[in-house]
Amino acid sequence: MHDRLSFYYQRDSVLHRLNPLTKLFLVFGLILISFISPIYWTPHVLLLVGIIPLSFIGKITREYLNAILRVILPATTFLFVMQALFQPLGHNELFRIWFLHPTLESTLFAFRNAARVFAIASSFTIFLLTTHPRELMSDLTRRGLPPQIAYVIISTLQILPQMQAKAQTIISAQRSRGLDTQSTFFKRIGSLFPLVGPLVFGSLVEVEERAIAIEARGFTSTRPKTSLYEIPDTNLDRTLRWMLIVLVVITIALKLWLS
Repeated sequence: MHDRLSFYYQRDSVLHRLNPLTKLFLVFGLILISFISPIYWTPHVLLLVGIIPLSFIGKITREYLNAILRVILPATTFLFVMQALFQPLGHNELFRIWFLHPTLESTLFAFRNAARVFAIASSFTIFLLTTHPRELMSDLTRRGLPPQIAYVIISTLQILPQMQAKAQTIISAQRSRGLDTQSTFFKRIGSLFPLVGPLVFGSLVEVEERAIAIEARGFTSTRPKTSLYEIPDTNLDRTLRWMLIVLVVITIALKLWLS
């Protein structure tokens, strides 16, 4: 089941049952290891043996592949092409077409950076697909994070799906009034104006309504707060977090030793 106002997909999997903080540690652990490791193939290996298998464990393979094809792969491909063609590294030219003369060094540099960005985006994608924002906010505030900071984090995670849901509602409403949004390119460009206005003003009104709602619920109160949602923190979660910390420390030590 898909939560309409977030990226979360409800599944019965080990990854979904992990504590949100554990999954957050997993994301940042993979990112740090990808960037810190002095071994060239580290991001690629993490992607193949760590990140992609996590999508199978979390039973969100289809949603993850959809995100790869629509967002991650185009962005990383563009990054690879730009850095391979215009990064002034080395002298071993692979080919020359007019002013374009990528070298072996620039291509390897671009390939590594693209793999790093791919791993980062993939990690966050799996985290968003398997972690409900409500659970993340409840767990972070329970651990002592100020509610204001937790609210900023959750709002950031939810802003894109909320805008998509609101835009789809506005498009459906405008179509029912006879607005043409599926014909020629220029007509679709012209139909953007009746869509953007309600989307922007509706979002501003929603921000004000949300501010009033959270204030009415005692958001800024200094008294201890309780939650209806109890987020379990098992021995497996604590073990995984310590393992990730140890792996990051080992990676840093290896970086310092080889530098």
